Amino acid sequence: MIAFALSFTIALISLAVVLNIYRVVKGPDAPDRILALDTLYINAIALIILFGIALGTRLYLEAALLIAVMGFVGTVALAKYLKRGSVIE
Repeated sequence: MIAFALSFTIALISLAVVLNIYRVVKGPDAPDRILALDTLYINAIALIILFGIALGTRLYLEAALLIAVMGFVGTVALAKYLKRGSVIE
């Protein structure tokens, strides 16, 4: 039962990743693209953690934490760039 739930969840989150990539490419404006990137890295974290659970290793948790930190910093930097025109003051 757990194997089925893992494979089903991985398939659904993979679909969400594909839809997020579509929104990044075809987004109507820049804030929507930034929001899609934010959601994309959250889905990537979920996929990495699910793969770690499926393989039975904790190594993927560290990779997910690194992606979370880098994604947060990237989202803040892009939002600041859109608001002010520069990242570093």
